[in-house]
Amino acid sequence: MNKITSLNKLKYSENLLLIKEKALREDVPIVSDDVLTYLVKTIKLLEVKNILEIGTAIGYSSISMAINSVANIDTIERNEANFNQAIENIRMCKLNERIKVFNEDALTIDLKLLKDHYDLIFIDAAKAQMRKFFEKFSPKLSFNGVIIIDNLNFHGLVYGNIPIKNKNLKSLVRKIAEFNLWLSQKEDFETYFFSIGDGMAICRKKNE
Repeated sequence: MNKITSLNKLKYSENLLLIKEKALREDVPIVSDDVLTYLVKTIKLLEVKNILEIGTAIGYSSISMAINSVANIDTIERNEANFNQAIENIRMCKLNERIKVFNEDALTIDLKLLKDHYDLIFIDAAKAQMRKFFEKFSPKLSFNGVIIIDNLNFHGLVYGNIPIKNKNLKSLVRKIAEFNLWLSQKEDFETYFFSIGDGMAICRKKNE
């Protein structure tokens, strides 16, 4: 985070700081401070009450959003080890009543398990599946709600003109670039892209 953005103030409980320090120490991917600040400001500006997160990981982002707002959060994580760690972290932060974690594959979860609508949907999961996530969960978006998607530049590889030798990595980067283009051309959504964090987008459905 640069000097000007370091002036932004976010709430951090003692337990959340412990979670963050452990994640950084053990190289566990967590949302960046810049992205978290953007999320929190969006939640407050839009007076978001219900959030759906695709990709819980260890629960850092959902806990951060809960501490910095009054929103209730449903979050989906398919990895059992991450799920168990997220549950432990959420309990430690005493947020069980506001954060509900589903140990499910987001692509196959029964939508009936979720709320009818969410004011904000945050997608931070398998990068190769982002279009499928968007298409599956965007109908859950409430009127004037927004979808925020993280890691659209994928470590600077999508738009950084960096040579990629690994075949699988090259395929993933191509899929992300194709998703970004598809998203930018969706006529039923108004989408803006930002170089915040590792590249992100915010999408709002156009009024019919």
